[in-house]
Formats: sequence, structure tokens, C-alpha cells
Amino acid sequence: MASERERTTGGRAARSVITGLMWGKMISSLLSSTLRLGVADVLGDGARTATEVAERCGTLPDTTLRLLRALAGLELLTEERPGVFRLTPAGALLRTDNPEGMSTLVRLYTDSVINGGWEQLDHSLRTGLPAFDEVFGHDYFTHLKENPDVSADFNRAMGQSTRLTAQVVTSHYDFSRFGTVVDVGGGDGTLVAGILRENPELRGVIYDTPEGLAQAPALLEDAGVAGRCALETGDFFASAPAGGDLYLLKSILHDWNDSQCAAILNGIRKVIPEGGRVLAVDPVLADVVDPATVRVQHYLSDLNMLVNAGGRERTEQDLRKLFADTGFTLTSITPLAEPSVLSLVEATPV
Repeated sequence: MASERERTTGGRAARSVITGLMWGKMISSLLSSTLRLGVADVLGDGARTATEVAERCGTLPDTTLRLLRALAGLELLTEERPGVFRLTPAGALLRTDNPEGMSTLVRLYTDSVINGGWEQLDHSLRTGLPAFDEVFGHDYFTHLKENPDVSADFNRAMGQSTRLTAQVVTSHYDFSRFGTVVDVGGGDGTLVAGILRENPELRGVIYDTPEGLAQAPALLEDAGVAGRCALETGDFFASAPAGGDLYLLKSILHDWNDSQCAAILNGIRKVIPEGGRVLAVDPVLADVVDPATVRVQHYLSDLNMLVNAGGRERTEQDLRKLFADTGFTLTSITPLAEPSVLSLVEATPV
């Protein structure tokens, strides 16, 4: 039996786990306010006093000091001497002028729009339906279509999320064997641009809604690949563009339930040539949660898909069935290098 000391130590550790978790929503709100106020941009490359930050952010010196100390406690800032703060490398990712930054992505996931659905998680757990629809009266992607500013933020956030994938994907997959890559739901083109830069003989097509493609022309031009990449608008539940021999689905399948995913894959199956490939880029859940290797963001993302879109993250067996039901065979799963949490899931037409 465990000794009194072991029971006491174990109890303290268990309480520490719970208290650490219960602060999560407050931390999310703290990040949201930090971004709205532009604190990271004000700090920039230097060290500033709380008073200087307050003057530039339009806040009170005392309350600003308390904010900055909390951010230092989260290791986003360092307090070099009493009341003087500097960004850490992690904190610098919140700067809007950081080309490697995450400010838009963090703003998206700490915003009241996404979190509004989470407030009604119980509804999704009881019904299996997106709580977002219950809260806002329409689905998430309709919300984006009706709110251009929110849609632009969503596109930028997805671009920030995809940038890391674009940087590493070409070292994990041979794109040179293909002639045309079609990125279904490819948004602003971040992923295709990265692939085309590394494969000068390859051509690309980005297929998305007009809202999804809004930022793509400028990004492709800046990347120097606009001449090799066409933009096509359409509904990926209804069809997919012909002419590709590689069809990309980056963070698409996890947005949707199985019947919706089947519609997307069936559209691709109708146009993909013999010898073509589908390459889905998504998390792949383990069959059993292993605390030693678990990536908790996979499971939080799974619930986020449930709450806000009605989708889900999937295990290897889930994906095998999804592809088999739509005329494909899953041929390989390749985890991307850390810090990415995604895998490349390749399938071929039967």
C-alpha cells in the first residue's frame, strides 16, 4: 500500500494538474486582450517600462504592469528589472510584423466567435451536432461568408497555420513525379506556393470559394509562382477540377463528417487519373491515448471540429475506411517533423 507521504505527494500532483487546467480560459482571454491592445508590437525588439507600454496601448500603468507580469509568468516576456519587460522568442510570435508570427492564428482561436460554440459543448456532446449553429443560427462557413472581415482573418490564420507545413512538406514527400497539383480548399495558396517553389517543373491549381481565394493572387505573386498556378472557384462537395495528378487536402477532411468527406472524395475520384494520388494533410489519432506520447492538441482539435464545424479528427482505421468507401486505397501515413502535429496521408484510386 502507498505510504502517507506517497499519498500526500500524489494528491498534491493531482491537484496541481487540475488547477493548471482550470486557468486555461483565463489564459486564452489574456492572449486575446494582449493581441487587441498590440502589446507585442509596442514592445518590439527592445525593453520598455509598463508605463511606456500603457501610454502606447491606452491603458493604465498599474493594470498594464499586472498584465505584463502575467505574460512574463507565461514566459512570453521577461522582466529584466522591476517594471521593465522584453519579449521572449515565444512572445515575439505575437508581433503582427513577424513574418514567422502566429498573431492572426492566436486571435482566431481566442476570439468569441469560435469560443461561442465551446460555451455550448454540452449541446454537441448530446446531439453530435455543431454547437456553433445553435449559438449563431447558421454554420461556421456561412458566418465567414457573411462577415468578410472575419473571413479575411480566418484565411490569414489558416495561412499562418499552413506555413510550417509548407516549409517541411517537400522534405517528406516527392512532388517532382507529378505534373499538376490541385489543392482542394487551398485558401490563400500558402501550401501550393511552398511546393511550387521547390519544384520548378510543377504546375498548381487552387480550388476554393471566392472568399477562400481572396488573398491568393497577392501571395502567389509575392512567392514568384503566380505564372504556374491557376485559381478556380467552386464547391468541393459538388466537384473537383480535372487535370491534376495529385490532389491535396490540407486540413479539409477533419472539418467535415464522414458523409461530407465522402462527397469531397467522390468528386476527386471522378477526375483523378490512373496512377494519381490524393494527399491529405491532417492529424492522425492514435488507436489508444498514450500519456507518454499524446499530443493533446489533437484531441482538443477533435472537439473543436465537433463544436464549430461538425467534423472530427480520425485514426488510421477511420481514414482507411473513409478512403475505401470512396474508391481509394490508403497507401502510406508519414508524420511531419516536429513541431508540426500533422501527417501526410496518401491514397491511390482503386
